[in-house]
Amino acid sequence: MGVLNVTPDSFSDGGSFFDKDKAVERALMMEKEGADIIDVGGESTRPGAKPVSEAEELGRVVPVIERIRKVSSVAISVDTRNASVAETAIKAGAGLINDVSGLRKDRDMAGVAARYGCRLILMHMKGEPENMQDDPRYADVIEEILESLKVSIAIAVNAGVIKENLVIDPGIGFGKTVEHNLEILRRLDEFLVLGLPICVGTSRKSFIGNILGVDDAKNRLMGTIATCVIAVANGARILRVHDVKEVKEAVVITDRVLGRG
Repeated sequence: MGVLNVTPDSFSDGGSFFDKDKAVERALMMEKEGADIIDVGGESTRPGAKPVSEAEELGRVVPVIERIRKVSSVAISVDTRNASVAETAIKAGAGLINDVSGLRKDRDMAGVAARYGCRLILMHMKGEPENMQDDPRYADVIEEILESLKVSIAIAVNAGVIKENLVIDPGIGFGKTVEHNLEILRRLDEFLVLGLPICVGTSRKSFIGNILGVDDAKNRLMGTIATCVIAVANGARILRVHDVKEVKEAVVITDRVLGRG
């Protein structure tokens, strides 16, 4: 899953693809590099980020999705917490919804996914982007995320989403410390008990920078690759990344070593 942030303030590439022509060009480049899904987001959810208006989010993502769909058949995901944005994006050509709130922000989201029969990624986030990194604490980080994801799954299924259309994401970096993130990667296979594909997003995140002493997010490629290889080995099936070509090559080798073809 290639990250396409059409925002001015995302933590790694904010502003780089705010221009719609550049955004579409980047989407096509990521597809060429091996992306199976392009994840288009119009609201930054980096630590400390404030929400944007629905109108602003729609104005950012919908024209880009429409233009990508006209020139490519690649799968498109919309990264949003708002049901109306998701529905409009689906009508524009998206086929997946990536909800970082795990259906907690907008309960209409599950109904949209059910109505259109699209895939839905349910992510765990402790708190809100504005405050999630203030002082996140868990008695058992894996157990608490599992229980939270079970609630999100129940909300989706009760709204009519078929379970086969669901994907889970433990939400690395969303209300977690460095040690929490490492424990999630270490124990990722424990999420397989939910019987759903696992999506992981470690790309360029601050915990990698903290470990390696790298402040510039764009210089965290090697750390990103290491986390992605570990994630695949421990059960991840979707990787949300900025550097598609490099990570794709690493996980192709990982899969072959593990005998998965």
